[in-house]
Amino acid sequence: MRLKPGTLAMTILLAAMTSLGPLSTDIYVASLPHIGLALGASTASVQLTITCFLVGFAAGQIVYGPLSDSIGRRPALLAGYAIYIGASLACLLAQSIDVLIVGRVFQAFGGAGPIILARAIVRDLYEGRRAARQFGLMSMIMGVTPIVAPIMGGLLQEWYGWRASFAVMAAFGVALGLVALLLLPETNANRRDGPLSLASMRESYGIVLQNKAYRAYMGVQASSYNGLFGFISASSYIMQRIYGLSSAQFGWTFAVCSSSFVFGTFVGSRLVARRGLDGMIGLGVACQLVGGVAIALGLAIWPGSFLSVIIPYMIFFIGVGFLLPQTQAAALTPFPERAGAASSLMGFIQMTSGAIVGTLLGASLGDTAWPLAVVTLLSGALGFIIFHMSADARRDYAPVTRSFPPT
Repeated sequence: MRLKPGTLAMTILLAAMTSLGPLSTDIYVASLPHIGLALGASTASVQLTITCFLVGFAAGQIVYGPLSDSIGRRPALLAGYAIYIGASLACLLAQSIDVLIVGRVFQAFGGAGPIILARAIVRDLYEGRRAARQFGLMSMIMGVTPIVAPIMGGLLQEWYGWRASFAVMAAFGVALGLVALLLLPETNANRRDGPLSLASMRESYGIVLQNKAYRAYMGVQASSYNGLFGFISASSYIMQRIYGLSSAQFGWTFAVCSSSFVFGTFVGSRLVARRGLDGMIGLGVACQLVGGVAIALGLAIWPGSFLSVIIPYMIFFIGVGFLLPQTQAAALTPFPERAGAASSLMGFIQMTSGAIVGTLLGASLGDTAWPLAVVTLLSGALGFIIFHMSADARRDYAPVTRSFPPT
């Protein structure tokens, strides 16, 4: 029996698919300092387990979208789960930091499939504000993961050590893969004829990039992700090494920030029908800019308090919740026949920029949280500038009806 579009069960499954990414990063962030001690690795080397995860994720983004446009969503999705599960087991058994880093690359490459294809499936089934509402509902459900995962990861670290987190990742991948195999229908009714090739992929990406509004929404979302991944990659070190929090305490502070994201998606899903996609995105970039300014002021005035980081990031995460579902829906709406490619390219840009930010941030971490503050402020300012400077392009392709100019 296959799940039907518009049902709560379908929404929950799609949300669970998108939660694979947050689970794979958030559940083990409390273990980062301990992994370095256990494997005899430097802080910079351990940070590479996050940065290289983003690299693998970016590579996966390029493949799954066009592949699923050609062969269908289900085959591409099941292949992604198989790679993810195998790589998670390799991470679980790793005896050196090099093996762990390589395992994380392949884990990310496999995990990219479910996340990219969940977005493409939403575009297969919905568009415009209806798609934004679906993304919002998915984000609220998925938002449980970044709340629970760091708490669970902190407790797993204290009780069983860092390998337990990778055992949970593997088990989660197995469970989701079986559910998708048994219940998820094929939703791609616009499969393109002809074999998948580099030339066809370049053609798809070229057509998508011609859309100025798509580029604007992608830029806003990428800047948002830079701030998000900056926190993910640096917060464990900052909270535990600089401010002296335990693994469990860090898990709770991370969960508080994640709760702010869920709050933003909840409010956004209620307001989008009245304010529209761009209206919610405008609120989101404003919140992110305020959060960036607040963390700089907080560190200048109260440098010894971890609240000078956490409170501004709560504001920043609310902004992410406001804009993330809306930018996804707005960017994908013009491309019913290339939803996979549009989703892939958007994800590739997000993860590539996030990997660059994570690498630079990991190399600059010291005895203060100022490197993270700089990343947050720049990310918030960049998203705000891109959104407001692209007003004309977004107006030409405003996703409020079912009709779009040709791309």
